[in-house]
Amino acid sequence: MIDRRIALNDRLKALDAEDAAGLDGQKTVELDQQAVGRLSRMDALQNQAMAQAQARRRQAERQKIAAALTRITEGEYGYCTDCGEEIAPARLAADPAIARCLECTRGG
Repeated sequence: MIDRRIALNDRLKALDAEDAAGLDGQKTVELDQQAVGRLSRMDALQNQAMAQAQARRRQAERQKIAAALTRITEGEYGYCTDCGEEIAPARLAADPAIARCLECTRGG
């Protein structure tokens, strides 16, 4: 469990670094008619929307990681949150924050 906790905390640190790097892209696009043409403004708005979407994805991943850390603390880590069966070790190795077994993820 300690290895999983370390991996989850390392991923949180990586998400923080990604957030810091992506802050400029999320800023409000300034309309400067002299410096930026119509297509450049559209490109800037598209880049801003993509940066905001990435920030939302990182926030959702943070929530998954926080839930996994809570499951570790409560001794429920490694078990499916839907059916209670053990999650395959290979699945946990691929994504330590995973909460559901493959069968429940598939909708079975």
